Amino acid sequence: MSHQTHAYHMVDPSPWPLTGAMAALLMTSGLAVWFHFNSTTLMTMGSALLILTMYQWWRDIIREGTFQGHHTPPVQKGLRYGMILFITSEIFFFLGFFWAFYHSSLAPTPELGGCWPPTGVTALDPFEVPLLNTAVLLASGVTVTWAHHSIMEGNRSGAIQALTLTILLGFYFTFLQGMEYKETPFTIADGVYGSTFFMATGFHGLHVIIGSLFLAVCLVRQALFHFTSDHHFGFEAAAWYWHFVDVVWLFLYASIYWWGS
Repeated sequence: MSHQTHAYHMVDPSPWPLTGAMAALLMTSGLAVWFHFNSTTLMTMGSALLILTMYQWWRDIIREGTFQGHHTPPVQKGLRYGMILFITSEIFFFLGFFWAFYHSSLAPTPELGGCWPPTGVTALDPFEVPLLNTAVLLASGVTVTWAHHSIMEGNRSGAIQALTLTILLGFYFTFLQGMEYKETPFTIADGVYGSTFFMATGFHGLHVIIGSLFLAVCLVRQALFHFTSDHHFGFEAAAWYWHFVDVVWLFLYASIYWWGS
């Protein structure tokens, strides 16, 4: 490798952006084919290519940052700005769902019966499973903070314990939400209430699954001694994402489950 006179990382040519784009095309096309022709072949191919791309791309980034020393302080600062901008874009993504919900609920039209929830829709009790899910996510926010402080203090076993607890709480939340979906007395086809409820809570559930996998990768990396007290941005990004998921859920719970019921 030639001598580098600056602290920035010039990324080597990589095939993974191309294979990732191909995987996204195959998955979206495969979903359409599945819906219309009941064939999952194309979607399965896209999913397999996506998983392969994720594994190899993340492997390369871990190699560059952990073993080759390319993630210098200026590079880490750029990664932090990138993560902040990504989370900002996610905030606006969910803002659209909240906008749709409040637009429909604050002034219900005569077609909805002039009331909210609309006539004929039985809302879920906010003080049953939704309240338990809120407690589960708040607890996971505490454990991921515990993991962060353990990493900064060099307490490896504490970080592993806290990360394991966080991941278990994340999957428990997903399980509870799946059970809740199974028992809901309305569907996504039940007008604007059903569509806003399932789109907002469903995309949040998807973010919980992604965040749980993000933290699971961090757990494996922590077990392999990849993180030090002053070089652990991979975990920090996961923790920021998890806190974002927590905060969005609090707004969802207060708006859709509690006020909206």
